[in-house]
Amino acid sequence: MTHPTPLKAALPLALMLGGAALAQDAKPELNTGDTAWMLVSAALVLLMTPGLAFFYGGLTRSQSVLNTMMMSVVSIGLVGVLWMLAGYTLAFGAGGNALIGGLGNLGLEGLSGTLTGTIPTYVFAAFQAMFAIIALALISGAVVERMRFGAFVLFGGLWTLLIYSPLAHWVWSSDGWLFKDGALDFAGGTVIHISAGISALVAAFVVGPRIGHPRVAHVPHNVPLVLLGAGLLWFGWMGFNAGSALSAGQTAALAFITTLIAPAAAMLTWLVWESVRNGKPTAVGAATGVVVGLVAITPACAFVSPWAALLIGVLGATASYWAVQLKHRLRADDSLDVFACHGVAGIVGALLTGALAWTTGAGKPLGEQMIVQLVSVVASLAFAGVGSFILLKLVSLVTPLRVPANQEVTGMDIAAHSEQGYSENETGLGAPVFVGGD
Repeated sequence: MTHPTPLKAALPLALMLGGAALAQDAKPELNTGDTAWMLVSAALVLLMTPGLAFFYGGLTRSQSVLNTMMMSVVSIGLVGVLWMLAGYTLAFGAGGNALIGGLGNLGLEGLSGTLTGTIPTYVFAAFQAMFAIIALALISGAVVERMRFGAFVLFGGLWTLLIYSPLAHWVWSSDGWLFKDGALDFAGGTVIHISAGISALVAAFVVGPRIGHPRVAHVPHNVPLVLLGAGLLWFGWMGFNAGSALSAGQTAALAFITTLIAPAAAMLTWLVWESVRNGKPTAVGAATGVVVGLVAITPACAFVSPWAALLIGVLGATASYWAVQLKHRLRADDSLDVFACHGVAGIVGALLTGALAWTTGAGKPLGEQMIVQLVSVVASLAFAGVGSFILLKLVSLVTPLRVPANQEVTGMDIAAHSEQGYSENETGLGAPVFVGGD
């Protein structure tokens, strides 16, 4: 039995790129190899969120490491439940329109025994749940060390249902208006990274800067955690991108190799820029370069050739590096540079997808495809940005967004969770450093 839920936008192009047979035949059959690959891919993507927790946690002060990591961890529980209840059907439910999915699959009803392509629809729903989970977790990096945990959870639930799910429908459902326009986003450049990046920037504006910003520099307290997190993210991202083929075939193979090449090029590019500007390459820079390269290649990974992936890595890292250097001009305390690393790299990746898709014969003619990609970028920025602002203001009517000043100064872990990340309070570890005048 074939489930009527529309396939991801990647699937018709998977055929053109030589992937496994995913044609929407009258009687598609279950493929156990594809199913096994997708089960593994979903597990890989789930691992990315704990990886992000390590990455973000290492970048913050030791007094707030648990709170920072918990914002990622809680996203697994929160979005996992909401995706089952309503998120999936809002994104992929049959009978939807150009803006939103139908409500026929509330609670994942109607999926038992059905197929999406050659895999069980339950597997497809689980795989998509992992995307929704990490999209919310990404936003937390902009507001760490000052946003109330409960306020973040409330905002995150609303954001998942009212922003992420509709945007996923626009881009990845055959009913969605951006899908019909031919927007190329293989694994989430617009749906995840641009939306999370702009939402993070808006949240940083609304919540306000950390006390003392920008005179106080919050030094990363554990760089090995940052490297561990980046490694886990890269490992999981192989399932994130290659799994988006929904089959174990040539399309997955192309996505896999480009997901190796672009982050490698981005890491080297970031280290070069650091060396030129500051004299020495850093471990945090290497980790950041990897993440930026992963973001940039995500929308393009199965639509471009390996040499084009190299170019995307170099250009994505360059754009994000300088966005980080110039972020003070935005006058927003985006604590962990979510917009510079995910928003900017996502925008660059989405536009380069249109510019370089010809290297595999994907997409429309160059000029036409670039216009479609630009429209998808602007639509994602506007919808997620305005929507996040409204949701944050609504949440502020229910609960304050910020913790009291004394909790912010002493650290969030004890106040928010009655726990400490370390058995002792290491003097000077991750302590604020004053870098300006009075």
